[in-house]
Amino acid sequence: MTLDALIFDFDGLIMDTESTLLESWRWEWRQHGLELPAEGFFAAHGGPVPERYEALAAAVGAGYDRQASHERRNAYRQRLHETLPPAPGIRDWFDQAAELELRLAVASSSDEQWVHGHLARAGLLSRIEVTACGNEVAGHKPDPAVYLLALQRLGLGADRALAFEDTPHGVAAARAAGLRCVAVPNAFVAADRFGRADLVLTSAADIALAALIDKIS
Repeated sequence: MTLDALIFDFDGLIMDTESTLLESWRWEWRQHGLELPAEGFFAAHGGPVPERYEALAAAVGAGYDRQASHERRNAYRQRLHETLPPAPGIRDWFDQAAELELRLAVASSSDEQWVHGHLARAGLLSRIEVTACGNEVAGHKPDPAVYLLALQRLGLGADRALAFEDTPHGVAAARAAGLRCVAVPNAFVAADRFGRADLVLTSAADIALAALIDKIS
């Protein structure tokens, strides 16, 4: 397999923003003396945010202030993000990609401001040549739109790039764009749901990039 570029998902793969999302909601429930029922929290690609507030409002009852709750939870999550590092092994993969002369891209369903802000804080944005984000396309994963946009901006066919994802719907998006895909499941998705991935790892720290590419080839 001859490669020119690696295309990474962002949330849950480059940085574990999935855990901060769950923790922020647990924290907000505890502000009301309640415990968040974790079951189903990450269903349906993370679950619609309005439904999460509705569930908390129902649990709190009269006097629940949704706007104040939203602002308090987001402020707490922001504090968590201030010290959030890249996921284990990601910096090493980026270093190894440079040694292998591979171009780096990010394809995320999240907003460009969110993705760029976190990458910049972690010192990774300058190392990424191309980003394609959810606010730039009509469909979110499993729609392949962000991957197709990333490939267009790279000027490459799908056969010259390799995708990295942490969720089954992300893998589906990459495969629909014609890409091979390595899965590094986040902590909230069972590894047996990644049957469409070409390779499944427990962590980016599991294997050197050159060895990984050899396995995919």
